[in-house]
This record gives sequence, structure tokens and C-alpha cells, in this order.
Amino acid sequence: MTLNRKLISLLLVSILAFSLAGCSDDDDDMMNPTTNEASFTVTITNIAATFTHFGSGVYNTPVGAGGPGPLTPGNAYEVTFGATPGQSLSFAIMMVESNDLFFGPDGQGIALFDGMTPIEGDVTSQVMLWDAGTEENQEPGVGSNQPFRQSGANTGTADSDNTVRVVNDAFTYPAVDAMIAATLSYLGKGEFTLRLENASTATTLMPSTGGGLPVPLAPGVFVIHSAADPLFTVGMPFPNNGLEGLAEDGDPSGLGSALAVLTGLTSPLAPGAYAVHSSGMPIFTSGMADGGYGLEGLAEDGSAGTLGTWLATTTDVTGAGVFSTPVGAGGPGPLLPGNSYSFTFDAVDGDRLSFATMLVQSNDLFFGFGEAGLALFDNAGQAISGDMTSEVMLWDAGTEENQWPGAGTDQPLRQSGPNVGDADSDDTVRLINDGYLYPAVSAAVTLTITINN
Repeated sequence: MTLNRKLISLLLVSILAFSLAGCSDDDDDMMNPTTNEASFTVTITNIAATFTHFGSGVYNTPVGAGGPGPLTPGNAYEVTFGATPGQSLSFAIMMVESNDLFFGPDGQGIALFDGMTPIEGDVTSQVMLWDAGTEENQEPGVGSNQPFRQSGANTGTADSDNTVRVVNDAFTYPAVDAMIAATLSYLGKGEFTLRLENASTATTLMPSTGGGLPVPLAPGVFVIHSAADPLFTVGMPFPNNGLEGLAEDGDPSGLGSALAVLTGLTSPLAPGAYAVHSSGMPIFTSGMADGGYGLEGLAEDGSAGTLGTWLATTTDVTGAGVFSTPVGAGGPGPLLPGNSYSFTFDAVDGDRLSFATMLVQSNDLFFGFGEAGLALFDNAGQAISGDMTSEVMLWDAGTEENQWPGAGTDQPLRQSGPNVGDADSDDTVRLINDGYLYPAVSAAVTLTITINN
């Protein structure tokens, strides 16, 4: 009996040990499940709109003044803008001692280049005094429906001739250059400054009521354009674009808003590179200088090959490549509006995606995710998919001095060769913040991810 009890005890211990060992193996299996993996396709689409005007804006603050106001004798408005060969400048600015007269060039505007040479100096000879055709004219400096004497905005009698034309009525006006002076200065690297100075004196106007008057000028608008007639068409009825408010009451806001809708930067994207990685950021570190592995060539000149090759040999990068051929194209090339780049890769739970593609109308800007890249699986281990544009940012590589976007002479479409711009005084990679205007990411590009079956 004692022996049997010992045998039974040993048997029970063996069974328990075997059971515990089995449970341990099962627990290990539960704690280390098979790793999730998926095949992804990324599609990057250039959605930039095509705009009528390259640049536009409102000027309303005299040089040296603390805020907006009219332009009195000896004072000036100044605006700085970018432009390229083939583009022209137009502007409109009210002669305040009138009902609806304004200064500006004709529908062709003022050419900014002679061939490839920037035009500078006094361009007042190209400025005319226009009748907007919106309100009946009265004697300048006397009329009761002119800004200094009217009871409110837009109070005058409608003009029997509603066409825009050079002023030609029964009244006498001073010469244009006795009222306004227009000067262009070229700042270099695609940038200009327009200076509009009030050239009148205290006796430029000699009204029939006696005495003399200066000719104040009101805030106005400017526009950089290639096609003719951005503000009005000579001999045609005045457009419903805000010109009336500017010409009658010196209010440029309506016309400025109308121009803004038609103004913007259209840019290709360049071939780019991507990396699938488990940790870190292989392409750049925010706040640090470029590591010299090929980001400079990609961000300045749209040359992605060096970076793509380096990424393929980098620790913690499990997949890398270059995307360079637009979908449906026969070979590599830039990504024009309406077209897409696409690339496919495999990844496992814990992997992240990073990429970079150049904004071509810049010196060294590129689109990419944040510094950590984009997690390809959610917290539940499920592969992500859908529109990920909200995760895309516009970065400054810090390798070249920025110039006016779309006009800079050291940008790819205008530079004499790769890597020719001045070095950036801040050599760190950072989100773009240089004072120039760039399209919102969501207005320039979309990025979508799909999971392949």
C-alpha cells in the first residue's frame, strides 16, 4: 500500500509538471502571437490649382506710417513682389478729389523684364488717369459726391457711359506726373519693389471755387500677371470685381479679395524617396542640420537617387526606394497638377513610413511626414489606410537661402545649374516659416494609403 501511494504521488507530480510545462508553452504562444504584416500602396497626387495671377495684394499704409491711411503729398506706398520674365505689373489707385477716377497702366500692364533683364526706374510715363464709368463726374476738388464732401459711400449719380476709359470730360486735370510718380526697383533674385509716391503739391488742383488743393491718393491694389486686362478692359463696362469701390471711395478691399481668389502658386513636385523603418527618422532630424545623405539634392534640385540609395543601406530601414515616374507616364519626370506618383511596399506591425518630395517652385522645400514618420499599424495592430494628407507637412531643408516662391532665380525652373544658391543662414531642417506665402499642404498635395489584397 505504501509503495502504491508513492507511485501514485510520483505519477501525480509528473502529470502536474507536464501540465505546467504545457501551460507555459501555451502562454508563450499567447504572449508572442504571429506578427501582423501587410502590403501597402501609397499614392501622392499633385492637386495644385492653376491660377490666373501670380501675385496680388492691397497696399494701404504709407511708408513710415503706423497704420493704413491716404497718401498725402511727398509720401509713398511701397509693395514688394516676385516676378519672372514674361510677367507684367498692373495697379489701381484712386485720385481722391474725383468721383471715380483712378491711376494705373493700360490692360497690358507694365512689363517687368526686357527679355531676361529686369526693368527698373521711373515708369510713370506708363501710368494713365482712368474713368471707371461708375459715377457721373463732377469738377475735381469741388464735386459734392467726391469722398471729402459726400454724405456716404456710393452716393453719386450713375455715369451715362459705364465703360472704363481714359478720362475725357469737360473738366481740366493736372498732368499725371504732377499727381503721382511710379518707380520700380529690382532687389535681385526675382524680387521687385514698386513705389507709388504722391507727387502733388498744395496747389496742384486749381478749382473754380478759388485757392489750390493737393491731390490725395487712396489705398489700392496691385497684380502680377501674364494675360492682359487683369483689372478691367478698356472700352468695356466696368467689371463687378470691386473696382467701383476702389475708384469711387478709395476702398480696395473688394477688388483685393477678388484678385486673391485668382492668385496663387502652381508648382510641380519632384521625384522623391521613401523609407519603411522601425525606429528613428532616417531622412532628417527636426532642428538639426542635414546629415549629408542626399536630402540636399532632393530638396534643392529634385534629385532623389542619392537619398534613396543611402536609405536602402541604413540600419532599421526594412524597405526603401525612389518614386520618379508619374502614374501612366512612360518614364521618370516631375509631377504636374492632376498627376500622381505611386509606390508599393510590405511592412509589419511596428513599422513606420517616411518620405520626401520637393516643392519645385522653391529653393529647398519638401513635403514629408513629421519627424517620427507615420505609424503603419494602429494600436490594435491593424494596418492603416485612407487619406493621410493631414499628416503631411512642408519642411525647409536648411541647405539653401529661400527666395520668392515661384520667382527665385536659384530655384530649379530658373537656376543655371544644380546647387547654385546661397547657403541658408539657418542650416537646420524645420517646418517652413520664412515670411513668404506658400499654398496650404491640403491645397497642394494629397497622400492616400491602400492595403493590397
